[in-house]
Amino acid sequence: MPLEHESKLLLVDDLPENLLALDALVRGEGRTVFQATSADAALALMLEHEFALAILDVQMPGMNGFELAELMRGTERTRHIPIIFVSAAGSELNYAFKGYESGAVDFLQKPLDGHVVQSKVSVFVDLYRHRKALRREMDALAASHRQTEQLVKQLQTAQCELERAVRMRDDFMSMVSHELRTPLNTLYLETQVRKLHLSRGNSAPFQVERLPAMIERDQRQIQNMVRLIDDMLDVSRLRSGSLSMAPKHVDASVLARRVVESLAQQAEAAGCSITLDAPAPVEGAWDEFRIEQVLTNLLTNAMRYGAGKPIGVTVAQFEGDAHVRVCDNGIGIAPGDQERIFGQFERAEAGRNQAPGLGLGLYIAQQIVRAHGGRIRVDSAPGEGACFTVVLPRVPLGG
Repeated sequence: MPLEHESKLLLVDDLPENLLALDALVRGEGRTVFQATSADAALALMLEHEFALAILDVQMPGMNGFELAELMRGTERTRHIPIIFVSAAGSELNYAFKGYESGAVDFLQKPLDGHVVQSKVSVFVDLYRHRKALRREMDALAASHRQTEQLVKQLQTAQCELERAVRMRDDFMSMVSHELRTPLNTLYLETQVRKLHLSRGNSAPFQVERLPAMIERDQRQIQNMVRLIDDMLDVSRLRSGSLSMAPKHVDASVLARRVVESLAQQAEAAGCSITLDAPAPVEGAWDEFRIEQVLTNLLTNAMRYGAGKPIGVTVAQFEGDAHVRVCDNGIGIAPGDQERIFGQFERAEAGRNQAPGLGLGLYIAQQIVRAHGGRIRVDSAPGEGACFTVVLPRVPLGG
């Protein structure tokens, strides 16, 4: 019979021959019988085992059966064990009444009737098994209830995440539509104006001295669209883990100078200046294109939110790491936004409706820096500008 259906019986009598006879009567399939010749031995067994029934002899030297029963009823572990008293004393001593007072469920008079003993023991064993089965069912129901609650919580969490994903998708599509429409509308209007001039035979806008400015405007709008598309592609690659890195020897000071020079016209259009403080080489093994992308994203943000004020870039070596710092004097970032802005499609609250872009630049920058084993942090307060610091280890990732 399986262990969970086993019923343990405790027999307590100071005479071994009585224990042997009673054992023969109560033993059966699925039952394990324990014997004790004293109350102390019985209590020790009850501390180790869970019994379905205890059959106690009343007249024992030392602690008698009634006293043992009182101790059992006073202990949480043993108070629920059914007790049957056995006695050879005559009925004139009124032991039966005293036994029931002590908490017994039955009282048997010696000499014992084997059939009666077997029947009574079977009843209590069946009750014990039914009680255990009911307890298991209740435990199973409780466990099922907990699992259901956990499942409901998981479903609620999944629903919230799905709703957030849907909102992010809708916001993303709205931003993409808006951001791409702006340069496309500009290009479209430019072509319409040129078409109108040509239809009227007006060639003045197409004079050689005007062509460079016209081409530069077109290139700027095309570059804006390419940048948006590149950001979307990078996010897709990051999600799939396929954003490749190709580390090689790079001087961060030289790289920063190149990026600052390439953004000079954009900075002039934003009405701000960029100064670079990179007095010494800071060399390491990094993916040059990706680190350039990080710095470009930080400088682009500084120009967007810098309110036309000067921007400073610093490149230095500190404690064996390369530190690249970009500081503006713009609108600043509230403490509550400083972690959130590194998420996908996130921007600081103060700039949500003031600056273009998809809110992907800082997310991409952080992922690239982490892929190099580095970190990026921001120090800022509302109205006091923002400083972004990129920390890169100067040794190869595998070295």
